[in-house]
Amino acid sequence: MSDEHTAYTRRAFLGTSGLTLASASLAVPAFLQRSALALPRPAFGMGSIPGVPEDHILVVVQLSGGNDGLNTVVPFGMDQYYRVRPSIGIPAQQALAISDREGLGLHPQLAGVKQLFDDGLCTVVQGVGYPNPNRSHFMSMDIWHTADTSGTGEGWLGRYFDSQCCGYGKGESGTPESNSQPGIALGRTAPLAMEGRKVKPIAFETPELFRWMGEDIHESLKRPYDALVSRGSDDDLPPDSNAAFLMRTALDAQVSSDLIRRAVDRAPRARYPRTQLGQQLAMVSAMIAAGLSTRVYYVTLGGFDTHAGQGGAQGAHANLMRTFGDAIRAFYDDLRQQENADRVLTMTFSEFGRRVGQNASGGTDHGTAAPLLLFGPMVRAGILGDHPSLSDLDQGDLKYRIDFRTVYAAILNKWLGADDTEILGRRFRQAEIFRQGI
Repeated sequence: MSDEHTAYTRRAFLGTSGLTLASASLAVPAFLQRSALALPRPAFGMGSIPGVPEDHILVVVQLSGGNDGLNTVVPFGMDQYYRVRPSIGIPAQQALAISDREGLGLHPQLAGVKQLFDDGLCTVVQGVGYPNPNRSHFMSMDIWHTADTSGTGEGWLGRYFDSQCCGYGKGESGTPESNSQPGIALGRTAPLAMEGRKVKPIAFETPELFRWMGEDIHESLKRPYDALVSRGSDDDLPPDSNAAFLMRTALDAQVSSDLIRRAVDRAPRARYPRTQLGQQLAMVSAMIAAGLSTRVYYVTLGGFDTHAGQGGAQGAHANLMRTFGDAIRAFYDDLRQQENADRVLTMTFSEFGRRVGQNASGGTDHGTAAPLLLFGPMVRAGILGDHPSLSDLDQGDLKYRIDFRTVYAAILNKWLGADDTEILGRRFRQAEIFRQGI
């Protein structure tokens, strides 16, 4: 088998949810059997490691397509902004000011974010990017997901879960130190960011579909699956046998499915917008309220590739801003009513920003650096870093000021209690994104 094919099948396997594995477990191909038998024995929502802050949760909100940072955090104090964006620039009087001194404001449809900013629950990290930026959606997203400018390897959060499960330096046959706690992604497949060597994430679109669906295909599949999960243990099976793998896969998927579906049945305490992102964050909040000990949740909002008809204070991008702002505010309203807000750090990012000047189609093309937003009572509220220059450009694009991996390093070390240097592969200065004492 070629190295290229091996990498593809490993990534495809790890990116598939436990539910899908359980559904297909009666006919697992040989290469999947070999890969899966190398996985540790997980127990969803169980296990602990001394020194790791188990009550801390990270929620990642991916803004897919390349969000226009200049119309998200608006430099209304810079004349150049209006010269290069004559029809899509946000009028100064409509921007939601977050710094009159620096002439910065939020998009007028980000009222929800402005409220969190005023409440001291939001940090705006300016000019975030990486060296030698790539303007391809796929490559740049892979770079953000792997925290490697080559865009290759396991995901940065996947490596975090691997480190908590098995520890670095143990190799493929290392003995697990504790049970893993897989991350949860709301979507059809788990993102590369959550794919590790050892621990597979859970991914599902809706709780109704997060169940074993073999009997929907044919009723004859119900009996063998019931026989697997009713045994309750694989202790009497050879640990490296196919039967033990199938038993673990079926039990893990069943337990995860039952826990999650029960959790999201709870009514939220806040009123969420009836958007896909709003409903995703409502499910995340419900799982947190139910006490699931997962440390990382991942949700996605797409549609940010605004090459044409982007609009300014109104239009396609404005609709996305409203969708995002309303959902994130409802999320933290819900968490505060649960008294869980102190536990939850939320990070939003996009694979790149847009070019400084608008194009002939009333939109913006692929750019480079952009703001990154963080939410929660633990963040160092306000604005971190200076806004990039609109005149000192790199071929028409903003020059980044803060490497995104410095944000990752701070989150891994200070919030998740992990060894950021081991996980990121080198030492990065940790961005000052947290309040004193975190």
